[in-house]
This record gives sequence, structure tokens and C-alpha cells, in this order.
Amino acid sequence: MALRYFQATNFRCLTSVSLEADPRHNLIYGPNASGKTSVLEAIAYLGRGKSFRGASPQNLITHGAQEFLLLGKVDARARQVTVGVRNGKDGLEVKIDGDRETSAAALVGILPLQVLDPEVHNLVAGGPEYRRRYLDWMAFHVEQRYQERWRRFRRALRQRNAALREGAGKASISAWDREFLEAAEEVDQTRRRVLDSAHTALEETGAALLGCAVGFEYLQGWASERSLEESLATGWERDQQVGTTQAGPQRAELRLIYDERRAKPLVSRGQQKLFACTMILAATEVVQTALEQPLLLLLDDPAAELDEEALDRLMSRVFGLGSQIIATALDAETLRFPGPAAVFHVEQGGLEKTA
Repeated sequence: MALRYFQATNFRCLTSVSLEADPRHNLIYGPNASGKTSVLEAIAYLGRGKSFRGASPQNLITHGAQEFLLLGKVDARARQVTVGVRNGKDGLEVKIDGDRETSAAALVGILPLQVLDPEVHNLVAGGPEYRRRYLDWMAFHVEQRYQERWRRFRRALRQRNAALREGAGKASISAWDREFLEAAEEVDQTRRRVLDSAHTALEETGAALLGCAVGFEYLQGWASERSLEESLATGWERDQQVGTTQAGPQRAELRLIYDERRAKPLVSRGQQKLFACTMILAATEVVQTALEQPLLLLLDDPAAELDEEALDRLMSRVFGLGSQIIATALDAETLRFPGPAAVFHVEQGGLEKTA
């Protein structure tokens, strides 16, 4: 899949911009605060229906406007698909080839993408929820039924937690346990399978970027010596006290190992970025293999916090994936592409093609 045309109207500082993208290599350069990241954020919103910077829709609309509009044309296998996203006071509206969709989930299948931005280090330094989302992103694309399984689990978890908060008795809450246990088992087993399939790519990418062995240990979210059903039984009083379910896939963690040590407390900010990039690029490789087509990689200032040698290692690995790349940089010479690239200059929210 490749994004071939993109247009944004009233998105942050982008009053009206458009670009015709190269199916492989694209560079957007310009000074700080010129709108480079906003262009990537808008493209990512087209593929996800949400901001990778965590911004609310209200904060994405250009000051004085009522809504923002995003339009893209995507080469999807043997045909071109037109994708539109509108958000404003009436909420999110998604259209694919003119047909209105009921949720943003349809976008993910049309334009699967990954983002490497300056906050990518949170995948290593942040809380377990970052790494759970990472596993779930891979699972969603690798196993077709995972979204259905994950939604079933989240629904059962919400129902059980609501009963706990309402002070329901043990017999009433146990009525939800069978659905919860079955859905939790499906989520847990899918995550394990997907992580197993990613191990080779993770290890090879880690060796290339970090020059040492990296490891990944999946912690299921309850005591390993007990079944989840046993953990729910032994944790019943605690669940009652706090009003939430303390055992299950919602508490899972992916422990990261760097040179035979726990990664989170040890690595520097630059190493954290390379470790997080290892994870993102390996996941991209796994998903591309499963989908049998390239993904879109959005790289926001990949040179930040990396020396020239580390940047070269990173970009070599990026180019080796064969993905479509849209990257940003302060100037046109920062990144060296291995082949022809479409180059755009952005300044004060305006975008102009220069090569």
C-alpha cells in the first residue's frame, strides 16, 4: 500500500496543503515550528482516526475554523482507494470511496502505518500500556480476528469492573467470569503467537541498531504459577477493595532486555530511541510479511538525539524494509536516500515541492 496523494485543510497550522507522494521515498524539510510534524500528524490521522501526539480534535482544528478535512488517495493492491476524514463539532466522519464508515477502524486496514517520532522512546521508558498497545498493533494486522477478540475482552472487563464498583456480590460477579476468562485466553494466546513470530526480526534489528543482544519477555498479567481463574479467585477481596480487576491481559507487560540487563533503567535517551526503533521496525517487518505488502513509515526528525553513525544504521535498516517513507528534517541534506525521492519544503504552514 502507498499513499499517492494527500490534502489537509484547516489542520493545525495547515490551512490548505497538498502533496503528491513518491511510492517509496519522501522528504519534508524546513525550520522548527514550520509545520513539518503537523503534516505527518495529519497523514497519520488519515490512517488512524486519531493524533499520534495525543491531541484532541478540538486542538487540531485551525484557529477560527469549524472543522478539519483530510483527503488521501491510496494504492491498495490492484486499485486506488479514496479516503476522507472530517472532524469538528459534529464528530468524526470517515468515508472510503464515498461510502460512510461507522468507525475509524476501517482506516487502519486501508492505510496501515507506523510512526517514529521524538516521543518514540516512551515505548521503552514509558509504562506498560505503551508496550501492550505495541503488541496489540501487531496482533491486529497479523491475525484477522484479533480486533474482534480484543473488543470481546474489553467488553467483558468493563462489565466485570462495573459490577465491582457497584458492590455486587461474588455470585453476581462470577457470572461475568466465564466470558472474561474465555476472552482473556484468546487475547493472551494471540499476543504470545505474534511475539513469537517477531522474535527473529526483533533480535536481528536490535543487533543492527544497538550492536548487542536484546531480549523480550512477555509477562501475562497474572502469576505464572496460577491459572487466570485461580488468580481471580485468590484476588477477589483485593478486586472488591479497589473496584477493578487486578489480574488479566489488561495488566500484561513486555519486559525489555538490553545486553542481558533490564533495559528501562539502564539505557540512555539515544539508546532508548534506538531500542524503540528496533521494536517499531521489527513490527513493521512482521506486519508487512503478514499482509504481503509494504506499510507507510512516518519518520519525524529521525536525526534528533542520534549521532551520524547511529542515524546511518537506523536509516539503513529503514530503507531495507522497502516501506513507503515520509520523513522530516531541518534541511534537505540531513537524510541520504538510496534512490530518487520527492522533496518538499514547508514554512509557515505552506508546502512546496522542490524536487
